[in-house]
Amino acid sequence: MTQAESSAAAPHAPLPVVVVGDANVDLVLRGDVVPRFGQAEQLAESGDLVLGGSASIAAAGVARLGVPTSLVARVGADTFGTFTLDALRTCGVDVAHVETADDEPTGLSVILSTPQDRAILTVPGTIPTLTGERVTHVLDGRATGPGLVHVASYFLQPGLARALPDVLARAREQGWTTSLDTNWDPGEQWAGLDEVLPHLDLLLPNRNELRAIAGALGEPADLDDVALATRLARRGPRVVVKDGADGGWSVGTDGDVVRAPGVTVDVVDTTGAGDSFDAGYLAALAHGVPDERTRVRWATTAGSLSTLGSGGTGRQATLGELERELAP
Repeated sequence: MTQAESSAAAPHAPLPVVVVGDANVDLVLRGDVVPRFGQAEQLAESGDLVLGGSASIAAAGVARLGVPTSLVARVGADTFGTFTLDALRTCGVDVAHVETADDEPTGLSVILSTPQDRAILTVPGTIPTLTGERVTHVLDGRATGPGLVHVASYFLQPGLARALPDVLARAREQGWTTSLDTNWDPGEQWAGLDEVLPHLDLLLPNRNELRAIAGALGEPADLDDVALATRLARRGPRVVVKDGADGGWSVGTDGDVVRAPGVTVDVVDTTGAGDSFDAGYLAALAHGVPDERTRVRWATTAGSLSTLGSGGTGRQATLGELERELAP
């Protein structure tokens, strides 16, 4: 039983959530076009400069769902860094532990988005410079008791990734519930997770990431998604899977699957939908929701509603909106 679940027997104030990872800006371009070289100019339908980074989007989503949320990350001392910090504050995220670096620029992602898919180009900037030592320092210095610590964009932060087994082990010893969304590995090597999984309570991949992680760990490719998720769960964490238009599901060591549908919406932009899914699940735990299917419904509903706006935080759900969607 996780720390959050053990507190769910009686009503309580939400547990704090600390999100660790990337903070940057996204330039989201929407339109049914594919870029062409040869100086070919094409017209997109719209463009928005918005808060980016899987960790930042997840933190914003958790905060909007009524949970005290802080972010541990790094930005540059530049215009994009100021934009990122202002956007996080607007979403209700505590940025006291977001460091500003004088010698590196804030990360930037350019996203070409269609309703069905998206392509992403990222300039890492300060994203890879966050260290495990910094994360441990923040968790050790928390005045409030332990809650949930969520790590995102594992493969964009190699220094943090190397230290993560020790960081998570120490956090769990202090009573923190630990979770990880690796996101996609740009190098497609998926290395190092065998040492991380035993220290996780939750792993939150999408289906493609699930299969890539399982393959890198030597699991048979001919197994179905549930079987692969069950094998990963036996290494440590409950596996909570984002399943696109079909919603999501989770599985533990016994292979018993808990499923929940998404909400049918007219999709504007899928950027950050998986991060908002994470936010919904984490917020349910923080609020003490004891039922696993309800927790997955929080996740799928939050993920679905986020696709109604441009960028990852343009249309994230509030607690009231989510409760109305989930009402009988």
